[in-house]
Amino acid sequence: MTADALPSFEDLVAEGVAVPVEGWDFSWFEGRATEERPSWGYAVALAGRLGGAETALDVQTGGGEVLDFALGRAGRAPLLTVATEGWPANVAKATALLHPRGVAVVAAPDDAPLPFADAAFDLVGSRHPVRPPWGEIARVLRPGGTYFAQHVGPRSVFELVEYFLGPQPEAAASARHPDRERAAAEAAGLEVVDVRAERLRVEFHDIAAVVHFLRKVVWMVPGFTVGAYEERLRTLHEQIRAEGPFVAYSTRHLVEVRRPGSPSGG
Repeated sequence: MTADALPSFEDLVAEGVAVPVEGWDFSWFEGRATEERPSWGYAVALAGRLGGAETALDVQTGGGEVLDFALGRAGRAPLLTVATEGWPANVAKATALLHPRGVAVVAAPDDAPLPFADAAFDLVGSRHPVRPPWGEIARVLRPGGTYFAQHVGPRSVFELVEYFLGPQPEAAASARHPDRERAAAEAAGLEVVDVRAERLRVEFHDIAAVVHFLRKVVWMVPGFTVGAYEERLRTLHEQIRAEGPFVAYSTRHLVEVRRPGSPSGG
C-alpha cells in the first residue's frame, strides 16, 4: 500500500473515537495492537477454581467477559455466583452476558464496601481491579476461602503514559507494586499463598488503537480527549508511520491469598 493510500490521521482518530468502550472485550484491537499474555492463563485457572467452589464472587467484573469464559470452562458451576461492577454501562453489559448463567450482577461503586454479609464466599476473584479492597475481601471470605486474581502491576504501559504526560512521580509509578499489595493483604489479616509477576510487550500499530485504548482505560491519561492531545497524537501518528509500532510494556501479577481458618470455622 502506498503512503497516499494509507488512512489519514483524521480517519484513524475518528475510528478510534467511534468504537464503544463498554466492557473488557479487546477483540477490536486485533491487527492494530498486540499484548503478550501472562504465562499463567488467568481465565482458565479461574475456571478450575470455580469448579471447586460453592459460593463465588467476581469483583469489578467489567462487562463480565472473563467470568463468562471461566464459567463456560468450569466442570461445574458454584451453587451461587455473584459479580459486582461500578460503571453503569458495564453493569448492563455484564447483566446481559451473565444472567443466562445464573449470575447476579450487583451495581456497586469500586470504592464502596462490598454489599454482602461477612463470610459469604469461599472464592473471590477479580481481573484487573482498580484497587483491590483488601479489608472487604477479608471480610466476605469464609475462613479457609481464597482470593484469586490478576492485577495490573507498577508502571504498566508507562511508556505511553509518559509520552503524553511526561515523567511521572515515583509514587504513581510504584503504587501497584506486588510487594505493597502483599503487605496490604497481610495487614488485612490474609495469608499470601502466591504472587507471580511478569512484564509483557505491548505494540500499538496505528493511532486509532492508541486513541481507543486511552478512551477505554481511562486512568492511564486522566481526562484524555483527542482535542486536548491532538498535537501529541499527530506526532505519534507520524512516528508510527515512519518507524513502526509504538512499543510499551505492561506488568501483571497473579495473586492468591487465603483467609486463615478452616471452612468449618475450626
